[in-house]
Amino acid sequence: MIKQVVSACLAIVASSAVADARPFRTFQAPECNVTMPCDFSYAPTRRERDPRASLRAYRTTQMTVSNAGYAATTVSVSGDRVIGGRPAGCPSSFCGCGAALRVFGHVVPELNLASNWLRFPRAAPAPGMVAARRGHVFVLEQPLGGDMWMAYDANSGGHATRMHARSLRGYTIVNPRGAMG
Repeated sequence: MIKQVVSACLAIVASSAVADARPFRTFQAPECNVTMPCDFSYAPTRRERDPRASLRAYRTTQMTVSNAGYAATTVSVSGDRVIGGRPAGCPSSFCGCGAALRVFGHVVPELNLASNWLRFPRAAPAPGMVAARRGHVFVLEQPLGGDMWMAYDANSGGHATRMHARSLRGYTIVNPRGAMG
């Protein structure tokens, strides 16, 4: 009798495991779900996605900025683009190194640390000046209005070097051509 009960239990366990099995599908269309299942009797073509497309288009082409008179204006920011990755000869945290390459044309090892840029004399925002804080640094290229500037920004996210709009809020503007203190 015990053999029959054990055999029956094993048969029930084995049949329930088979009942839960589902076929393996390598393609799942995004429009298919439980309430609207898809028929995979045809072979749809798979669209290839460029993995950097979202990285290139992460900024909008219009942005609202405020000037000193607190009037909001819309600035067209065409030209937000990824220029490249980590420059040759730069460490993995390369914003300071990339800024030195842009300003001086060569790597300056002591400027690899972003906070070392704060040793330069303070300056007013102007093309060629550098916005620095502990942890990040970028080179000012062109004013866009208010505190927004088109900037050469090495290591600006995703290990990329970009030319894009940046706010100066939270940054100290320094003159890299002045004597380092």
